[in-house]
Amino acid sequence: MSLNLDDKKAVVAEVSAQVATAQTIVVAEYAGIAVGNLTVLRAKARESGVYLRVLKNTLARRAVADTPFAGLADQLTGPLIYSISADPVAAAKVLADFAKTNDKLVLKAGSYAGKVLDKAGVQALASIPSREELLARLLGVMQAPVSGFAVLLAALAKKREEEAAA
Repeated sequence: MSLNLDDKKAVVAEVSAQVATAQTIVVAEYAGIAVGNLTVLRAKARESGVYLRVLKNTLARRAVADTPFAGLADQLTGPLIYSISADPVAAAKVLADFAKTNDKLVLKAGSYAGKVLDKAGVQALASIPSREELLARLLGVMQAPVSGFAVLLAALAKKREEEAAA
């Protein structure tokens, strides 16, 4: 299905709006993936707050032109699915996790902080814990001394009760 000029402008505007707030863009080849599997991938992307779309590469190049992601334009060839997110890790994580279970999705490239990433770079980015995971770890580290102190106080109180009873 070909798009008329107004439809193309609308697609470029929509993608440009996503790119304006994005920290990461990851692209992957999706040829041969069943529609049901793509639906699952899109659902996971929505859950993670990732904008996921199959685009014409020329429209994607126009959307990333004059942005920090412009260096990615050389990589935009072939049948690609675009993953765009404001979270630095989410776009890479969604596609990399899906690629582990579906060999027809092949990570191709990405861009983060103005740097173009190859497949290994995208996988390294995907392996970084998300913001929520890091906050949970930090909270656990902060709670450890407090909970340890509470356990110590409870043990001392119990010991005094036993001594008082004896």
